Amino acid sequence: MTAPLSASDTAQSPAAPVSHEVPEPLRNDVRVLGEFLGRVLREAGGEDLLADVERLRELAIRAHNGPDADALAQAEELVAGFTLARAEEVARAFTCYFHLANTAEEFHRVRVLRDREANLLPHHLAPDDSLPSAVAQLADEVGEDVARQRLAELEFRPVFTAHPTEARRRAVSSAIRRIAELVAERDLRYTGGMSLAENDRRLLSEIDTLWRTAPLREAKPSVLDEVRTVINVFEATLADVLPAVYRRLDDWLLADAAGTTAPAVRSFARLGTWIGGDRDGNPNVTAEITETAAAMASEHALLELESSARKTAHGLTLDASGTPGSAELGALWQRQRGLSASLATRIAGDAPNEPHRRVVYFLAERIAATRTRNADLGYGAATELEADLEVVQRSLAEAGATRAAYGDLQRLIWQVQTFGFHLAELEVRQHSQVHAGALADLAKNGVDGTLEPRTVEVLDTFRAIGAVQRRYGVLAARRYIVSFTQSAEHLAAVYQLAEIAFAGVDAPVIDAIPLFETFADLEASVDILEGALALPQVQRRLAENGRRVEVMLGYSDSSKDVGPVSATLTLDAAQRRITEWARRNDIVLTLFHGRGGALGRGGGPANRALLAQPPGSVDGRFKLTEQGEVIFARYGDPVIAARHIEQVAAATLLAGAPSVERRNSAATERFASLAAQLDEASRVRFHELVKAPGFPQWFAEVTPLEEVGLLPIGSRPARRGLSVESLDDLRAIPWVFSWSQARINLAGWYGLGSALAATGDLDELREAYAQWPLFTTMIDNVEMSLAKTDERIAERYLALGDRDDLAGLVLEEMALTRQWVLAITQSEAILSRRRILGRAVQLRSPYVDALSLLQLRALRGLRTGEAPEQADDLRRLLLLTVNGVAAGLQNTG
Repeated sequence: MTAPLSASDTAQSPAAPVSHEVPEPLRNDVRVLGEFLGRVLREAGGEDLLADVERLRELAIRAHNGPDADALAQAEELVAGFTLARAEEVARAFTCYFHLANTAEEFHRVRVLRDREANLLPHHLAPDDSLPSAVAQLADEVGEDVARQRLAELEFRPVFTAHPTEARRRAVSSAIRRIAELVAERDLRYTGGMSLAENDRRLLSEIDTLWRTAPLREAKPSVLDEVRTVINVFEATLADVLPAVYRRLDDWLLADAAGTTAPAVRSFARLGTWIGGDRDGNPNVTAEITETAAAMASEHALLELESSARKTAHGLTLDASGTPGSAELGALWQRQRGLSASLATRIAGDAPNEPHRRVVYFLAERIAATRTRNADLGYGAATELEADLEVVQRSLAEAGATRAAYGDLQRLIWQVQTFGFHLAELEVRQHSQVHAGALADLAKNGVDGTLEPRTVEVLDTFRAIGAVQRRYGVLAARRYIVSFTQSAEHLAAVYQLAEIAFAGVDAPVIDAIPLFETFADLEASVDILEGALALPQVQRRLAENGRRVEVMLGYSDSSKDVGPVSATLTLDAAQRRITEWARRNDIVLTLFHGRGGALGRGGGPANRALLAQPPGSVDGRFKLTEQGEVIFARYGDPVIAARHIEQVAAATLLAGAPSVERRNSAATERFASLAAQLDEASRVRFHELVKAPGFPQWFAEVTPLEEVGLLPIGSRPARRGLSVESLDDLRAIPWVFSWSQARINLAGWYGLGSALAATGDLDELREAYAQWPLFTTMIDNVEMSLAKTDERIAERYLALGDRDDLAGLVLEEMALTRQWVLAITQSEAILSRRRILGRAVQLRSPYVDALSLLQLRALRGLRTGEAPEQADDLRRLLLLTVNGVAAGLQNTG
């Protein structure tokens, strides 16, 4: 039965959001931090500054929450009356508020997770929320033995990238981290007044520091600055969290035997990084930078392993009389003595009659020697260290000291397996056209001729890969991603260039990975892969690696190419075809998802997206990019990081459950016709807008696109080289970032409303929402995207462009999409059914509105060219508000 949308299906006004109750602990934290910020503002800028901030805040709240039609105009008038200096102060005040609110909310997440851990057993949680529950469900469906085998083959590979989406300075992040520690400290429920008073004093001091710290970088970070940023995350959380996740699962699987027998869990996470390796459009990434980045990562991995080894040795005070060493351990000690008799004598003196302790202390010294490049004492590879540790473990177990064998020592073994000596695999990425240009240059001038600098750099990149492999092992750098792969020849070029760089002698191991980004490339993906199978270099690698192939899928450029709806459906169809191609050719396939933080770039909850993947496309292996602010949101706090890793790992297992595969397969078949309708109608609507004459210039006028390129938030340029006359070479990040700043978020939803309306069948759409996981995820993600839009603010940005036709298309599609999403989900308002996310938006939206009005003032001044002597001040105000809106919306690109 066809049920078209009618006015009665939803009556929500954008200006009448549903109110979500804020839990008292969170409300109290936000209140305290807000009051302290008010005190700091009063002390630093006087009562007048605080009064201006409060006046704008009150008007923004009235405008956002009620029917007061004049409040927004009054707020805009207030902003227009500020001097630029005062406008800047007010913008910084609201930005500080967002940092504090985000901190309070993040800690509340930690608080809730800890309470849940204390009150619920792991297998009582939802299967996509808990590894033990996922294993239990899988065992129910496929049997215990098969479930354990799949767990043993599980792979999770997060790859950290340096896309410029982390808008705040490291100094600001450090201040926020210190404030977060103090907020957590308050939660201890002090019994005495003095301790709380001391916490108050320190909090006020840190908030004062945050206020006085310049929010904008003076210069763009270097590539090595970006490397250090991610290494900080490793040191702060991941070095400890990943072994803790393994241990948590092992405790559940082994129950009372946990820690007394060989672990049931193999280390399943492996880190990757593009930072220092991704040179596609970033001239700052050179061969020298790649080698330096690898050296920096290795330095920190070895420091962590050395520290863990020393801590482990310190606890192994087991006397030989009760815990004798095995003959194998004795042989290892003799080999160690042969490496350095003086060191062995000293260690033996410090650990008399403690054979296991002295061996592990010597291992720690060997790790230190590996780091300092002492060839006589250092290890050649992490596998050698792992083998030595297993000797110690077997000896302890044979002597009956099973708790010592499988306690801290096992944690160290898991660290070695997870991080190796390289910490994270450094992946190289380059554009296919750069390779084509290099080969043409070489064909013209010869290897020994005068080559273009770019060609020299391409060859030096392969030599850098070789140097990294020789020093840290093949696993440290072997993946080479080819952006815009459009033919098998683009993969062949990688192998050809590597052979030229090494003249066929001692060439490094290379796995050329295609990256399919545009609609056309995704459609042609199987033909390209079929051609790649004919390459002798690929055949050789398949024979060496167990026929393993990796294929990367680009979410960002496909969305910019055909719109978010068509991109979602095209990616799904491409995955199904590639999975079938792999099955036909006996390939062990890993799909690498190039997902961003924003919804327009494939963002959203990763575990839910996993459970919507085509049958067979995951098969226990999940690899994705972790970008920008998402790295800190997911991995910055150890409790949140552990939950994210466990959720993704659980979903990776569950994606292969027969029930999940049957559901997804049936839904794909059932809704194939609907998918085709949505694809066609959404793409037509999207192209109607982006292919309209003058659209690129209009886009640059109505959003802070040009100014985003000036924001020093990453080492990589915002464009690959073309001007704003063309969108073809505009990177997806500024495309998404600019629309989000204008409170339009077009990249996340445009075209969906028209596509849904074209079907005209509300009953079928509601059925699809209930039964088709891909569609469910898409609708839910669009709802999140719409929650961060505001028609009234958007109208003001769109008016800057003097194109009523284009502005009308955007606003009409926004209203239509909102209307259909609410009807399909049977909701009274956006996010009315989603308490936690709705609450987060509710806490921030009025304050984001205030910053948007400040940004609009700056943008109008820059676009009209009035008062050119104030252009620099206006641009600074604009950049400050960009920073603040990003903090308020909690995503950039």
